Amino acid sequence: MLHLDRAALRHALTWDDLILALEAMFRDGCEAPLRHRHTMPGAAGSDTTLLLMPAWRAGGHTGVKIVHVAPANAARGEPAVHAAYLLSDALTGAPLALMDGGELTDRRTAAASLLAARHLARPDSARLLVLGSGKVARALAEGYAARFPITDIAIWSPTAANAERLARALTEEGLPARATPAPDPAAADIVTAATLSTAPLLHGADLRPGTHLDLVGAYRRDMRECDGAALARATLVVDTRLGALAEAGDIVQAIAEGAISETSIAADLAELCRGTYPGRRTAEEITAFKSVGWAGEDLAAAVLAYHRAGGPGPG
Repeated sequence: MLHLDRAALRHALTWDDLILALEAMFRDGCEAPLRHRHTMPGAAGSDTTLLLMPAWRAGGHTGVKIVHVAPANAARGEPAVHAAYLLSDALTGAPLALMDGGELTDRRTAAASLLAARHLARPDSARLLVLGSGKVARALAEGYAARFPITDIAIWSPTAANAERLARALTEEGLPARATPAPDPAAADIVTAATLSTAPLLHGADLRPGTHLDLVGAYRRDMRECDGAALARATLVVDTRLGALAEAGDIVQAIAEGAISETSIAADLAELCRGTYPGRRTAEEITAFKSVGWAGEDLAAAVLAYHRAGGPGPG
């Protein structure tokens, strides 16, 4: 059985190849039940969330990701998310590879956003605003810089020192990053949010025409990164309707408030990949992509990494 650590996955999962793998998975589909969620007591009175995310293709591969989300880790300077991924043969059940689930998640999450942005963001988008300073935020910044003509990356975090740290790290990679004391979506072409916020950070009144919102962080019903007015102004696309309507706090809260309805979701990512929805139609259109994560993304990334690392089969 192969063991793939962060470095091996980063080498195997290049942005171009990973986006193509996700596109194929969304277009062709797989079996991926809604993820299992369990809440456990965490440190300092907080909750830790255990997520189990299985997916499979009959006659191909099966995979399951085990994720612990512990927001209290941030106070100790530790990652809030720890994860592992097991890839197996779907016919025999034999384990094929054990992978660093954190790196797998970071890169496939960013790649899904990039796949959506290919259809929803303006191709000439040059100014990126990143809300958040964790590993997913870093992957998003790196991915957008690789796929769009980005000339300015503004980083905001509720902890200013963390924003400054990420900006320095990106600058050392040669990216035009800087920390900003306050988020200004009106000064950005693309706004990507990867936080654990439970209150809106983005408001519809602040959005200018042509902006693309990429909402990644609010993966629970009680979390939120934008208000209902922002979604009401936008052409709204989700990764999967089932996951979005069950778990996406931005959406379920906006529906509960009456700002939008279920029919406000214009398309899901599969429809974009299949060409049954056109994506962005005008330069002035405000677009929004809301993801909560789909186990099919993990399976696509894991199979790609397995083949790139020398596992048998095409790749």
